[in-house]
Amino acid sequence: MKRCLTFNGLFLNSLLLAAALLLQPMVTQAAEKYGLPDFTELAEHNNKVVVNISTTKTVSKQDNQIPPQFRGMPEELLRHFFGIPPEMFQQPPQQDTPKKQAHSLGSGFIISEDGYILTNNHVVEDADEIIVRMRNRKELKAELIGTDPRTDVALLKIKADNLPYAKIGKSKDLKVGQWVLAIGEPFGLDYTVTHGIVSALGRSLPEDTYVPFIQTDVPINPGNSGGPLFNLDGEVVGINSQIYSNSGGSMGLSFSIPIDIAMNVAEQLKANGKVVRGFLGVQIQEVTSDLSESFGLDKPTGALVGEVYDNTPAKEYGIEAGDIILEFDGRKIEKSSDLPPVVGMTPINEKVKVKLLRQGKVKYLTVKLTSLDKSKDLAMSSDRKLNSNRLGVTVEEIPKEWLQDNGLPYGVRVTDVSSGPAEQAGIRNGDIIVTIDFKPVKSVRELNKLLQSLPKKRSLPVRVIRNGRSVFLPLVLD
Repeated sequence: MKRCLTFNGLFLNSLLLAAALLLQPMVTQAAEKYGLPDFTELAEHNNKVVVNISTTKTVSKQDNQIPPQFRGMPEELLRHFFGIPPEMFQQPPQQDTPKKQAHSLGSGFIISEDGYILTNNHVVEDADEIIVRMRNRKELKAELIGTDPRTDVALLKIKADNLPYAKIGKSKDLKVGQWVLAIGEPFGLDYTVTHGIVSALGRSLPEDTYVPFIQTDVPINPGNSGGPLFNLDGEVVGINSQIYSNSGGSMGLSFSIPIDIAMNVAEQLKANGKVVRGFLGVQIQEVTSDLSESFGLDKPTGALVGEVYDNTPAKEYGIEAGDIILEFDGRKIEKSSDLPPVVGMTPINEKVKVKLLRQGKVKYLTVKLTSLDKSKDLAMSSDRKLNSNRLGVTVEEIPKEWLQDNGLPYGVRVTDVSSGPAEQAGIRNGDIIVTIDFKPVKSVRELNKLLQSLPKKRSLPVRVIRNGRSVFLPLVLD
């Protein structure tokens, strides 16, 4: 009986093996038919260029409250900066407050054989020490060459030679529906490979004016931040930066910084330690279906100029309110959010052509950009509304009648809070900012001037009116 069972088992195994051999070509043919990729070789070849990044920084022990983000949206449906510990969102430490060491994890990738590494700014921001762990488990201290908070890109350097490095692709060649792959350290699980497709291109997020994000459905989780996004040719086309989640984990909405922008930033950081952006000097808005008809367009396209600011390149070279910018430096502007990143990446003091529509007629202008700096924080705002990158809020003027009716001499209303000093201080959407460092905030224009003169890295008292009550909050500006 035993011998018979063995024979039957061998016979059954032989049948299964034969069936598998017969089915294998069918599976391969099906994969080829439907274009299903095999990521094995891509993952094996590229995991050696991916690194783990761990940071240490000193934080206050006393505060552990994370201010709510994106008020008015569903609970915790937020722009999640993965890879950042909760300590980052604590209130600024006060004098003589006990300190402790906080640690965070993220990812990065090598871009040169002599040890330059790209990652996210938020992975290494305010770090006292940065440690890079290679694929072979070797750990090296990293030097921070420079960061660019506007694009969330940071450049590191380790002392090493003859390193394997990533092949850099062109994000401008990406197509919606294209397969992509991510390698990173989700939740500290090193060299995890996930894949998906490009869901959308040129995605604009509320507080990231200068980044046209690549949206994918690649599963991305805390710790993937700063890691590479590859195409099927094994080329890096993006840096994984953000997810949209109500749980802190992947929900199929992941956002990556286009590598074209990241490499432009890296080159400037390597050469100068900072990033210089082009500045045009216009306030723009979207061209809606109704507006496109009234402007004589067949379909909504371009960026409508709502206002041209004085003493700016736009004013000097003849751009007017009511113009619709269709192309800038040879690049098509299909929606208003396309313009800021294109202008930002354009070298200053170089003449570029602008194609626009003015009163139904196509017109070409040549402009020469100046540099964007903090004094030009109103580049996309008006005198009645301000989107302050330094503070991390959008504010608007309040009618004098309303202020008088509510017993307030002055103030500006917060309409949106993004990641930044205001959020860390606990400022909320709907707050009325009355004073900063005991200096009155009487208008949007005065707030902009005040922000330029306030000191960095020092706790400043901010008085806000919240639900009819006066509240003081500690603000530390970058």
